[in-house]
Amino acid sequence: MPLPHEQHEVHERSAPTGSVVYETIKQEGEQELERPTAALAWSGLAAGLSMGFSFAAEAMLHAALPGTAWRPLVSKFGYCVGFLIVILGRQQLFTENTLTVVLPVLRRRDSLMFTSVTRLWATVLIANLIGALLFASASAHTSVFSPATRTSMLTLGRHALQPPFATVLVTGIFAGWLIALMVWLLPFAETARVNVIIIVTYVVGVGQFAHVIAGSVETLYVVVAGERSVWAYLSRFLVPALAGNIVGGVSLVAGLAHAQYTAEPR
Repeated sequence: MPLPHEQHEVHERSAPTGSVVYETIKQEGEQELERPTAALAWSGLAAGLSMGFSFAAEAMLHAALPGTAWRPLVSKFGYCVGFLIVILGRQQLFTENTLTVVLPVLRRRDSLMFTSVTRLWATVLIANLIGALLFASASAHTSVFSPATRTSMLTLGRHALQPPFATVLVTGIFAGWLIALMVWLLPFAETARVNVIIIVTYVVGVGQFAHVIAGSVETLYVVVAGERSVWAYLSRFLVPALAGNIVGGVSLVAGLAHAQYTAEPR
């Protein structure tokens, strides 16, 4: 039999069970649902602006690197910057909410809970998109970034609007899936939080998976620069990316996490 201090050390070194992670994230979701609309809106606006730095950092790296086959493998590290700011800064990002606030709904399915989730989703999404638009507009109509960086921004934005609706939808599912998985991993990542964020978001970036907010900064930049219409942004990116992110985050992660929790003996 292990000694008491050895049992304590085993307990400290053991990974948390799935039910512990589930309850932790569910409690975070309940706290988010209780936040005032104004607080959610300001936090969501900050997140939308912060996500612009994913676009800017990637464009700066893109502009500084030669046009080789490995260029995206390096420049996509810039894609991680906005996510680091948002997540470590505890700002409200829409795709994180597809996991945290859905778990309470799966436990308590009533009209009040659905109304609360709708309020949070709508507030955060709109605020995120306003922040993304403001960042894109400032980037396109000021000289804050160098001409080479702005050229790379146009290149990245055009590329994001090229795939057809179905492709953006499917890649959006993968993006929503990965971001929700990242949220699942973070509560007990401790000192590895930064590594988890960088690894997962780098995969999203290098895989060209459509993230509705990060991708909106890219595509809205092309719109405010006058090269594409608002309709092109809505129909070719926003709608399929949003739908895909919701499906990936809710169905493939929140639903499976809930199913795992309910399957465990109590």
